[in-house]
Amino acid sequence: MTREVIYGPDDSDRYNRDEPDRSLDRRRTTTEEDLLLRPKRMSEMVGQREVYERVLIAIDAAKKRGEPLGHILFDGPPGLGKTTFATCIPRELGTTLQIANGATLKAPKDIVPYLTNAEEGSVLFIDEIHRMQKAVEEFIYPAMEDFRIDLTLGEGANARTMNMPLKQFTLIGATTRTGLISAPLRDRFQMREHLDFYTPEELSVIVLMNAEKLQMPIDDVAAMEIALRSRGTPRLANNRLRWVRDFADARADGKITPKVALRAMDMQGIDSLGLDPFDRKFLETICRVFSGGPVGVEAVAHTMNIAPDTLIDEVEPFLLRSELLIRTPRGRKVTEKGLEHLGFNPADFDFPQTLF
Repeated sequence: MTREVIYGPDDSDRYNRDEPDRSLDRRRTTTEEDLLLRPKRMSEMVGQREVYERVLIAIDAAKKRGEPLGHILFDGPPGLGKTTFATCIPRELGTTLQIANGATLKAPKDIVPYLTNAEEGSVLFIDEIHRMQKAVEEFIYPAMEDFRIDLTLGEGANARTMNMPLKQFTLIGATTRTGLISAPLRDRFQMREHLDFYTPEELSVIVLMNAEKLQMPIDDVAAMEIALRSRGTPRLANNRLRWVRDFADARADGKITPKVALRAMDMQGIDSLGLDPFDRKFLETICRVFSGGPVGVEAVAHTMNIAPDTLIDEVEPFLLRSELLIRTPRGRKVTEKGLEHLGFNPADFDFPQTLF
């Protein structure tokens, strides 16, 4: 069965990782640092302000009416804060949280313990909800609408159906592939919120806040350099920050200056737009092997010996947003901006000539 995590709003022993005495006696693990850097309350969140305001209004309204919060579906590329929203919302409601992953919910029996253990007004968070099996999806329809489940007891002619009432709960789903969620499931969420990429200014604020949590001296310019190379995601900004810290400790006496941050980024192959070597390899493959495109993503994936879903989910979103790549009816094509960034001459490729 999938891993279950339940905590209450005052469970500071498990989740309050920024206590001074915990950081002095031993080095934090990566998991502890992730929990430390992740916001614990809605007020600590930076960016996604429109989504933040709508969710906060829904929370306030539910608390005033004394009703459970309506079901919420968060979608967007990885690392933009879907899990952060899901973990902060129960704290605002003053209730408990259960966490499951859609990939491990293969049969109705896998989701039953979560539903029967749900407390009144509690939150059930299903990450990667699009990966649930169809049987599980159909099983939770009455749980979401009528807060009941239908259990079949016995087999054959002696089988009978038992209707089991549930306590009213809130289901929060997160997905990176909205198109894979069926319309019946999608329509059962009262709120559907899309998370977009963060601006460099927002990421710079996040870097500065998290540097303070990690007790790292860093100035605004160095924070902005890290933010500009973080592909618009807080998760990657945190990873970049920790790499710069390691580089500074090893090569610069622990001092993080803009020059040190740039040296650290260069060592990892992160360029001025935030592209890493894998991003550039993807674009260069399209340019060298397929003459800049258009080409189907499966053909590029086979050439690179990588799964197509990896390119679609992890690589393409940022390249499309950065206008380095476009999707055409015939496939992917590197833009003129992308060619110039890679050092190619656009005139050597089949670009339409304009009069102006």
